[in-house]
Amino acid sequence: MIAAGNISFQFLHTPFRLRHRTAVRSWLEHCMAVHGHTAGNLAFLFTNDEEMLRFNQQHLNHNYFTDILTFPTPSAIGLSADIVISIDRVRDNAKTLGIKPIDETHRVIAHGVLHLTGLKDDTPEAESSMRQAEESWLSKRQPPLTKH
Repeated sequence: MIAAGNISFQFLHTPFRLRHRTAVRSWLEHCMAVHGHTAGNLAFLFTNDEEMLRFNQQHLNHNYFTDILTFPTPSAIGLSADIVISIDRVRDNAKTLGIKPIDETHRVIAHGVLHLTGLKDDTPEAESSMRQAEESWLSKRQPPLTKH
């Protein structure tokens, strides 16, 4: 039998703390299962713009801010990755979109995992499919994730 995976949340250089982590884990596990996947070891690291820029420069040679970087890791037990999220970008995106920061946080979390399922966003068509999948995953959230 294959051992169950682990979904962890870490924080670096940011006062942000993700609320309802157990509910977030359950939501992600449910969404992955709907798509025929299980969680391997998923490590979410929430940080600030400066750290995100450093990750982007160091690992991808990109000299710009981004909201999320997904670094897949090999695993025999399910979807595994280190996923880095800039909470500064998430908050700015939420303000621009006129939505609550926690909804954008959940969308970006889903976005990272959806990349691991094989979805891409490198063309207009692929980006549209990614947005539809994100909305589908967001619609599967249950309280307390929908009460804010």
